[in-house]
Amino acid sequence: MSIEDSFNKVLARVAELRDTLASPALDAVRMAGLSKEYSDLEPVAAEIASLRAARTELADLDQMRADGDPEMRRMAEEEYYALKERLPAMERRVQVLLLPRDEADEKNAILEIRAGTGGDEAALFAGDLFEMYRKYAALQGWRFEVMDLSETGIGGMKEAIANITGRNVFARLKFESGVHRVQRVPATEASGRIHTSAATVAVLPDVEEVDVTIDDKDLRIDVYRASGAGGQHVNKTESAVRITHLPSGIVVAQQDEKSQHKNKAKAMKILRARIYEAERAVQDAERAADRKSQVGSGDRSERIRTYNFPQGRVTDHRINLTLYKIDKVMLGEALDEIIDALTAEDEAARLAALN
Repeated sequence: MSIEDSFNKVLARVAELRDTLASPALDAVRMAGLSKEYSDLEPVAAEIASLRAARTELADLDQMRADGDPEMRRMAEEEYYALKERLPAMERRVQVLLLPRDEADEKNAILEIRAGTGGDEAALFAGDLFEMYRKYAALQGWRFEVMDLSETGIGGMKEAIANITGRNVFARLKFESGVHRVQRVPATEASGRIHTSAATVAVLPDVEEVDVTIDDKDLRIDVYRASGAGGQHVNKTESAVRITHLPSGIVVAQQDEKSQHKNKAKAMKILRARIYEAERAVQDAERAADRKSQVGSGDRSERIRTYNFPQGRVTDHRINLTLYKIDKVMLGEALDEIIDALTAEDEAARLAALN
């Protein structure tokens, strides 16, 4: 299908939806589904209309350059080249809008961070990353809810899980999955020697029960007494919950809440996200069997970024982007620069695959 055929298909569908939605006989359920589709397609149709209007205007200006009086030709010449310069960006914008949408982009996200190689320094870095995303979420106006936290005695984190809710959370954070490496002098290092350690980040779509089917017979649920910090209830009630999904072997444990019911609900939320992401990974691998996206697969074993504190730089290895503003990145303020570049690279790779 040519790009013009794609344009016509979108415009025809928008017109069809507009007529259908105007029907008084439409039931509420179908109305909701069609309204969502219309709200998604209408901005695309508007961009297509703007692009086609610009192409028509360019043709008219080209004619005026040849037929008008000298003054008219001069004005037409200026407008012609100005519009011609803007046209490729308009065309690319429409093509990006026509790319297949990732159905998970509009979902909220579950953020999981684990300390990797590097001992105490890795745990401290995991804590730093967790705070970086917390601050970034605040700047975006998102809600950041800590679901699980396993802290070390020196302020670091072995593991941390948070639920982030807001507009387009997964779309903005999905390329953060992978191994994040840090190079710096630990506070405990007397000789000033630079250490290298790492933490693993996983960003999963926060899915509802309707998105993932989990059969009760596929679950083994164990309850036990919580351990560690937690107050008077620790070791007195069996509030902690461990859920094992037998077909996949995925295990989720929760003990943060005093209520067994709340811990089970949190564990199921994380379990659904992990199963959904595992299924997405299989589908992505099948679709990308003939090519490897430069942005990467989001595999949590892939080293994606290095934070070098002595040099004040952050380097994303997937797109060879280096920012010499590590302080602003760690505050969440400059993270958008990296995310925007990754998103643009992903769009470029997907556009290239269509041609």
